[in-house]
Amino acid sequence: MITIYGLKTCPYCDYVKEQIKGRGDEFHYIDIGSHVKYMHAFMDLRDNRPEFDHSKEIGDIGIPAFVLEDGSITLDPAQVGLKEYDPNTPSCSISDHKNGKQGC
Repeated sequence: MITIYGLKTCPYCDYVKEQIKGRGDEFHYIDIGSHVKYMHAFMDLRDNRPEFDHSKEIGDIGIPAFVLEDGSITLDPAQVGLKEYDPNTPSCSISDHKNGKQGC
């Protein structure tokens, strides 16, 4: 099973989360903002794994992050069979997010 670390307010994460609906046998999504223990687990990975070096260099958080069964990490959705967020996709407004709209 692939573990995905994401955040409710991240449009890239929303896009990935929509793609894994109904695929709970393949993916486990963890919202790092839902509990401090999840944030801690993600920060431990981000602080100690070289896969996040580029994200940190450019000021990105590094989500969504995909942890494969063998413990390897990728930030590329295509490496786990998912589509990457298309910047030409219509964006959500703040009110869309407040109303629970996802996947945009």
